Parts: sequence; C-alpha cells; structure tokens
Amino acid sequence: MKELLIIAIGSAIVNNVVLSQFLGICPFLGVSKKVETASGMGGAVIFVITIASFITSLIYKFILVPLHISYLQTIVFILVIAALVQFVEMFLKKSMPSLYNALGVYLPLITTNCAVLGVALTNVQKDYGILTGVVNGIGTSVGFAIAIVIMAGIREKIEYNDISESFQGTPIVLVTAALMSIAFFGFSGLI
Repeated sequence: MKELLIIAIGSAIVNNVVLSQFLGICPFLGVSKKVETASGMGGAVIFVITIASFITSLIYKFILVPLHISYLQTIVFILVIAALVQFVEMFLKKSMPSLYNALGVYLPLITTNCAVLGVALTNVQKDYGILTGVVNGIGTSVGFAIAIVIMAGIREKIEYNDISESFQGTPIVLVTAALMSIAFFGFSGLI
C-alpha cells in the first residue's frame, strides 16, 4: 500500500506529466483559459488515462506478451486510447453539451495527447502490474488536472492585470507555465 501511495504522489506532483515531463502541453495551454473548462478537460483526461492504463495493461500482459508481439504495443495503445476518447466525446455531447462545446477541438486531441500514451508506455517500461499501472495512471491524470486548473486560475487573474504589450497573450502564458514548472521542480527529490 505504501508503494502505491508513493507512486500516486510521485506521478501527480513530483513527476508531473505537464510541468516536469512536458507531455500534454497542447491541451494544457489551449484549454486553460477558464477554470470550468480546464476542470472539465481534467476530468476527461482522468477518465481516459485511468481506463487506458487498465485496458492497456491487460492487453499487454494477456495478449501482446504471450503472443510475442509486444513490438505492436504503441499501435495497440493508440487504438485503445482513440476508442476511449470517442466514448468520452459521445458521452459529453449527449450529457453535457455546454462542456462539449467549450472543449471544442481539444477534446478529440486527447487521442493524440502524448501524456495518455506516455502513461501507458511508462507502465510497460517500468514493468508495473495492472494495479500499479492503474495507480500510476490515476496519479498522472490527477497531476495533469491539478496543473491545468492552476494554470486556468492564474490566467483568469492575469486578464485583470496591466501587462506590457509585448507580453500580452501567449508570451505571458508561456512565462507563467515556465514559472509553474520551476515551482514543481521544487518537489523533485522528495520521492
């Protein structure tokens, strides 16, 4: 149990997928304009990464390895992730149309979000079991949600500040992301 807790905290905070590993930057920068939209994207990513971690671990352990076709892992993992994102997209379109419209093009981009594929490949590379892989997926996705919601909160506050013209827009967002990354690097070495 202690090991699982260390993996969860380590993947969420110490090795944050966005701010330490620099994966998933596109939705991080694109959807973090409002806290509501960012938390919706965070929830969708939590669902997709957690379920993808479970399904890819099962497929890898019980299909790819026994058949000696583990070299196909990347292709298989991408197909699983694409199917899960389609499921999330259909669910949000039906049950939460306002969030679906707010996420826009960034919702289908979860399919190509390298953070999702990165978690599945990390689980294989570190030889995690099914439970450990799922815990790593939950921790990583919660870390993504934390980072995107913090960034959205900061961006909402930035709108009301007087910023020089040369830093308005994307430059101040990139400076903010860099400062957040530096702050999260302060956690390195804790676990």
